[in-house]
Amino acid sequence: MNIQLLLLGSQVAITVGFLVYASWSDFKTREVRDLVWAIYAPIAIVLSLANLLLYDPSKLALFGLSVGFTVGLAFLLFYSGAFGGADSKALMCIAFSLPFAPVALFTPVLTNSLSPISKFVFPLTIFSNGVLFAAASCLYMVLHNFVWHKKNGEPLFAGTLAQESLWKKTLIMLTGYKVTIAKLKEKWHVFPMEDIDDAGENALNRKLVVIPSDEGRDGIVDRLSNAAQAGKIDKYVWATPGLPMLIFITLGLVVALLGGDLVWLLVRFILA
Repeated sequence: MNIQLLLLGSQVAITVGFLVYASWSDFKTREVRDLVWAIYAPIAIVLSLANLLLYDPSKLALFGLSVGFTVGLAFLLFYSGAFGGADSKALMCIAFSLPFAPVALFTPVLTNSLSPISKFVFPLTIFSNGVLFAAASCLYMVLHNFVWHKKNGEPLFAGTLAQESLWKKTLIMLTGYKVTIAKLKEKWHVFPMEDIDDAGENALNRKLVVIPSDEGRDGIVDRLSNAAQAGKIDKYVWATPGLPMLIFITLGLVVALLGGDLVWLLVRFILA
């Protein structure tokens, strides 16, 4: 067997393997141990450099460019709050293992489905595919909320929530859904997207939380639960399952290998 293809196949295999494991771990526990990336990264670097030094040293500069761009993007996404730590580390490791599209092994089924940029910064294609899949999940949320509203006949934004801005309501509709407080207590990976300021028996301000987090989750759930027990709010509150982005990144990788750059295809279709 061609050694170069064997190295490239190994790069693809370890990427798929580590991402599948990380996605499973993220889904089950909402955590991915740093050991995963500590093992993945050096293996990826060794395989990529071996492939380039032995068979295509002229691409070493492009390797640095692809890795540098992707690492910069990962840091930007992490410090802006758009990505978690595991998501950013996964993107960096992908840059080490698959800096370029592995067209020698995988030819996308759709003609010209790889953008010129994605051939040299392949992690960008994986990232954009993943974001597209994550965005598609928003359509499910909107449909779920519409069905809930019609089925229960209750307002989506009750009390002072109705006074919140349109952009907040829209974002909440795209990323969250209504659950009972009892289910919110049971499912630790579901995060409340609203909170309350209780200033007295009758003064209660219910407000939306656009970016929920682990920190303070239990306190918010307790406040919502106490308010519901006191009859100040109903039993339904806004929450989000916080779907692991790693799952979408993994899907983005598989589709990038087999189908290409979905965003590029979409742009070409619109401009055609």
